[in-house]
Amino acid sequence: MRHRDPELKYCPVCDDEYRADMKMCAACAVELIMGREKIAAEEIIKQKRVARSMELSVDDELVNIRKGALLEMKNLQNILAREQVPSLIAGEKKSNCGKGCCGTEMYLQIKREDGELAMEVLAREFKRTTALDHHDLSHAQSVYDQGAGQTVCPACGFSFSTSNNTCPDCGLCFS
Repeated sequence: MRHRDPELKYCPVCDDEYRADMKMCAACAVELIMGREKIAAEEIIKQKRVARSMELSVDDELVNIRKGALLEMKNLQNILAREQVPSLIAGEKKSNCGKGCCGTEMYLQIKREDGELAMEVLAREFKRTTALDHHDLSHAQSVYDQGAGQTVCPACGFSFSTSNNTCPDCGLCFS
């Protein structure tokens, strides 16, 4: 965890640090919080994390959250463990390949009640490792509807007429 100055301000979204007299984050356009507030919030999260049990029992309802190669599942399991989210890697009961040449797919399983936290942790890691944490993703869920008169590009957020099948701003093609 990085050092926080209680007298400076921080963005609650991107975590940028600002002088105490600043009011809004230049990148996120959200109100900044004082360092002492940020420190207190991080301490509460830390206490909750430490209090979480890393034990899984036979009574826990486990759900699959990812499927993939063993190495990938171990990497995700380590990411979850750093945030005190217990997980289990389980193999498929039977391979669909039939020839024996396909690698075994593994499942990453967590307690059902840890689902929201686990997805948040993995999404944060995805954004960090893909450098998407510095991009505006507010339009990422936009859908190109050819029947609508106007649409918003999911890549750049530019609004344009659906008579174009290419975003005039970034060039993303919708054919």
